[in-house]
This record gives sequence, structure tokens and C-alpha cells, in this order.
Amino acid sequence: MGQLSGMGDDELLKAFQSGDQKAYKQIYDRYWQLLYRHSCNMMRNDEEAKDVVQEVFTTLWMKKTEIRPPLAAFLYTACRNRILNRLKHLKIEAKYAEQRKAVLENPGMVLPDQQVIERDFARLIEAGIQSLPPKMRRIFELSRKEFKTHQEISEELKISSLTVKRQVSNALSILKDKLHIFFTLF
Repeated sequence: MGQLSGMGDDELLKAFQSGDQKAYKQIYDRYWQLLYRHSCNMMRNDEEAKDVVQEVFTTLWMKKTEIRPPLAAFLYTACRNRILNRLKHLKIEAKYAEQRKAVLENPGMVLPDQQVIERDFARLIEAGIQSLPPKMRRIFELSRKEFKTHQEISEELKISSLTVKRQVSNALSILKDKLHIFFTLF
């Protein structure tokens, strides 16, 4: 180990890439504390910083044949990228935790994601309605959009109440089949 401690980074990297596990240990001992302090300064969380440094050394081990000198540049770049990714992830987690809290405190609140889903669903329903045969569509719209009773529709269109009931029922079945895909996605 004594001769390894006197080696430069490039020599250590070559030795490690040749299979010398003691060279890996020397790299670890040389850089762990520096990377940890750097991570702590940026993350302000001891456990997160340790995780980041551990991931960097795991990456070093897994990609040892792909790494090119200078070793320090690889380690600091890998560390910085992991920190930035972790901070971004933590920010997203905090945002969703805040949204969950807001929803729990205000049950009627609608989140932006829900609004998008509801808008898409409304578009699919409208497209489904527009694809109905004209007579069926007219009966369905009078029933569901204008809230008319079957009797009112039958009088307006001069058809039997039973025909109105069947047309509305058939329209609902057709729409249900068309929207089945949407429900399987969500």
C-alpha cells in the first residue's frame, strides 16, 4: 500500500483498470473525504451527501474501463452531476408533498395534472358524441346536455318515448366502449 500512496492519480487509475483492487482502495481513501465535503456543502444533508459519494465510487467501479484521465475531473464531475440530479429530485418530491398536503387540507382542490386529464377526457367524450349517428347524437344531446326528459324529447322530435330511451342507452354503450381505452390508461 505504501508504494500506491506515492503514485499519481493517472498511475493509480491505470493500476485499478488493470485489476489492482488496492489501487481502488487508494483512490477511495484519497478522494472520499474531499467528495463528501463537497457534497455536504452543496446538499446540506449528511446522509444524502454520503449516498452521493457512494454512488460516485460505485460508478467508478462499474465503469473503470471507460474512465480516462484526469481521475479527479471524472470524480468531481460525477459527484456534481449526482448532486444536481439529487437536488432536482428532492425539489420535485417537495413540490408533490406540498401539493398532496394542499389536497388533503382542501379536498375540493384540483391539481394541474387532474385538470389536464379532465380536459383530455372531456375532449374524448365530445369526439365520441360527434361520432354518433346524427339522430342518436341529437337525442343524446337533448338528454344529457339540455337535460330534457325522455317525454320532452319524444314530443319535440315526434318519436316514441321508448325510442328515446333506447337511443340514449345505445349512445351510452357506444361511448362507454370508445372511452374504455382511456380508463385503462388511467
